[in-house]
Amino acid sequence: MNRRRIGADGPAVGAVGLGCMSFGGFYGPTDERESHATLKRAIDLGIDHLDTADGYGSGVSEQVIGSFLRQNPSARFHIATKGGIVHKPVRSFNNRPDYLREALENSLRRLGRDHVELYYIHRRDQSVPVEDVIGTLVRFKEEGKIGAIGLSEISPATLERAQAVHPIAAVQSEYSLWTRLPELGLLQACKRRRTALVAFSPVGRGIFADKLPDPARFREGEFRAANPRFQDPNWSYNARRIAAFNDFAREQGFAPAALAIAWVLSRGEHVIAIPGTRSGGHLEQDAAGASIALTPEMIDRIEELLPVGFAHGDRYSDAQAVGPERYC
Repeated sequence: MNRRRIGADGPAVGAVGLGCMSFGGFYGPTDERESHATLKRAIDLGIDHLDTADGYGSGVSEQVIGSFLRQNPSARFHIATKGGIVHKPVRSFNNRPDYLREALENSLRRLGRDHVELYYIHRRDQSVPVEDVIGTLVRFKEEGKIGAIGLSEISPATLERAQAVHPIAAVQSEYSLWTRLPELGLLQACKRRRTALVAFSPVGRGIFADKLPDPARFREGEFRAANPRFQDPNWSYNARRIAAFNDFAREQGFAPAALAIAWVLSRGEHVIAIPGTRSGGHLEQDAAGASIALTPEMIDRIEELLPVGFAHGDRYSDAQAVGPERYC
């Protein structure tokens, strides 16, 4: 597994990490046994960076990771978790010191750790200046509860303000062949500031799997069921484009997910991909993306098949879009 650094002077981790949102049932039912098997496979594959959050299954994802660590005390993971979203009774955002402290303490308890290597603000609370939020996280770092500071779904301007207070090790953002918004400033800002861009959903929420998802089979309440890109007529247009890319990947001898991740990693040495899965088999395909060296001809062909802006429909519905910062 190739390794990349989180932050200017931070630790090196595998270029492909593991997003653990699905451990909380986000894309369908799962159980602890299945999730533990995936974590074990991650170790075998050299994947050592785990990404979770207090809101993934109302803490279930963190609990699953914590129980695995208790049962496997020799396992060594670089763990990132997130806080700042109030999930009940109504989804909202809270970046105030008391709330973040309680959220962090609860995350540490579920994980069975006295610290995490990276802590993100999951969503910005616009009522609190980002400079004050970073000040809160700096105090957590001074107390030894977190190793580094991250921000999720922010604008380049917010990164600039935050970086003036303390180095930001990582910015997490959706980035894939069908979600290229970070190329309009965030990718470049992270590179300038030696901040890792941690790309979530690099396989497009499952579109680059071996078999295209069938929106008609999405369970009620699933995120993708309400997502414009998975609704017709958008989905029919998108599926034709993606099927052509998937065929190209197989012609090159790669799983579509592996080639999609290789493309994301090719966008800069500061980019780290965190595909989410609860399947060891899928994780093997994801990890393989770190070893694919794309030729200029392959990149050109990918751009022909999936040109920037090809996706029909927004990446979020209006309800889903509340929270991520818009910057262009």
